[in-house]
Amino acid sequence: MYYYRYKDKLLFSKIHIEELDKTTEDHLVKTKDPIYYLKVMDPFSSRRGFLVKSPAQIEENKEGLDILKRDVNNFDVPDWIEDKIRDEKIKAINISFPRWKEELDDLPSHWRINVIALGDVGSTLLIGLRLLGSNMTIGIYDRTPEKVKRWEHELGQIRRPYHEKSFPAVEAVDEEDLFNCDMVVFCASRGIPPVGSENIDVRMVQFEGNREILMKHARAAREKEFKGIFAVVSDPVDLLCRGLYLDSNTDVNGNLDYRGLAPNQIIGYGLGVMNARACFHAEKNPLLEHYFKEGQVFGPHGKGLIVADSMINYNEENSLFLTEKTLNSNLEIRGFGFKPFVAPSLSSGALSLIATIENEYFYGSSMMGEVFMGAKMRLTKNGLDIPSYSLHPMLENRLEKTYNQLRSMI
Repeated sequence: MYYYRYKDKLLFSKIHIEELDKTTEDHLVKTKDPIYYLKVMDPFSSRRGFLVKSPAQIEENKEGLDILKRDVNNFDVPDWIEDKIRDEKIKAINISFPRWKEELDDLPSHWRINVIALGDVGSTLLIGLRLLGSNMTIGIYDRTPEKVKRWEHELGQIRRPYHEKSFPAVEAVDEEDLFNCDMVVFCASRGIPPVGSENIDVRMVQFEGNREILMKHARAAREKEFKGIFAVVSDPVDLLCRGLYLDSNTDVNGNLDYRGLAPNQIIGYGLGVMNARACFHAEKNPLLEHYFKEGQVFGPHGKGLIVADSMINYNEENSLFLTEKTLNSNLEIRGFGFKPFVAPSLSSGALSLIATIENEYFYGSSMMGEVFMGAKMRLTKNGLDIPSYSLHPMLENRLEKTYNQLRSMI
């Protein structure tokens, strides 16, 4: 191992890095602060930074669906490294990215969140942030100035008597200032099929139009060297996240140079409502009450979704039943004659965004190998934490099928 100091940070690696000042192992052993492990992985299919949860993440140099699988290999690392892994004190950094040193930056103490597009989803999400958010300032942007004015006034007039200052401030933002913040939330949507179009995959119909809108912001984030979180709420979340990553990291000649958004800066917010819908249906069936304590959701916000009734005692029949009920929830609301945007805006949007900045677990899509895959996760000061599991073979088969399906769609 080599041991380094960069500014006030301590780092270690199996790689000799000439530009970094050297230090001793003893300094890393004794420090109470986080330390950073520098490694090399393919930036096309690997994250720039993440919380180290096992010795395998020190040794291995590839990423994929194995992120969700609890490692059973016995990798030999020093005891002090194992102790720091257990205490969540090690962040891995992939130095294949030109801007890798940004992974050494701390999370903000007060978040500036800018929301793009104030349609049904964006405006409902904003109501949730205004009512339930704290430790944040909210910026709002839309191509239609009247919408911005309307929501600046509407949200500013939501007050609780005698607690009038207890809500996040809301401010209009110009397009050129969109990336002067800690988190950008993309809610724009083009071509949502009208109610009555239930015979098509509503989410996939929106892909091309939403990708086109998102591409503009991908390039702007690259030009601004944006360092915050880029949250994608628009459908289809998983594919748009991958498109955002590639578009942001492509130069004017069409070459991937990885000078744009890091994979771990991009999080898709579509899975929260699928968990909420699974809860809604589990609540109606006494045999499925265990879902609230033991169940989880994985995969995309749509076809390929996986609902696991229990991560402890997985039952295939119960899980497939809950999956089917969850997938059809939006069609039921469309069958009533309404577009199902309220629950997604709040469960996948506002509530999950609040959980993110408060370092709590939420459901999001993050890069696992070549695809963005939905799972339980948490943003910590030492990187994104995605729990791993001892998977039931049937659940593992479902996860692999969904993963390969997403990869083929890309």
